[in-house]
Amino acid sequence: MPFERRQDDFTVSTDPDRLDLEAIHAALSREYWSEGIPRETVARALRGSLCFGLYVVEGQREGRQIGLARVITDAATFAYLCDVYVLSEFRGRGLGKLLMRAVMEHPDLQGLRRFSLVTRDAHELYRPFGFAEITSPDRHMEIVRPDIYNTR
Repeated sequence: MPFERRQDDFTVSTDPDRLDLEAIHAALSREYWSEGIPRETVARALRGSLCFGLYVVEGQREGRQIGLARVITDAATFAYLCDVYVLSEFRGRGLGKLLMRAVMEHPDLQGLRRFSLVTRDAHELYRPFGFAEITSPDRHMEIVRPDIYNTR
């Protein structure tokens, strides 16, 4: 059964059947962290993740997907939050916070030992939900390929 949260004319749902691959790909392919990402890569990422779609539920745009938060998790010890966005025309209405509340309240994401994310500029969105800078960066390692989708 999908997990859902509603606020005014918007809802967040984990129902994978509601995800709009075309809308998600269009948004992600323009974001700084995934510019140029191939459609099939987005589809594969969505299939392997717990996705929180943000939708308009009333008015002329009913059913339109306007945001996303994607969580990669084992649902027991670890989660990685990524691909969080709200379309620019809908920003400033607290919808990022609505997405984050839904993520943090999801039953499969309770009691995790570690919940990670990477952000360039949205620290203040995530801080109220308990996220902070890495306390021991010397313990973390990564492979970063920032231009992996650049086909030029």
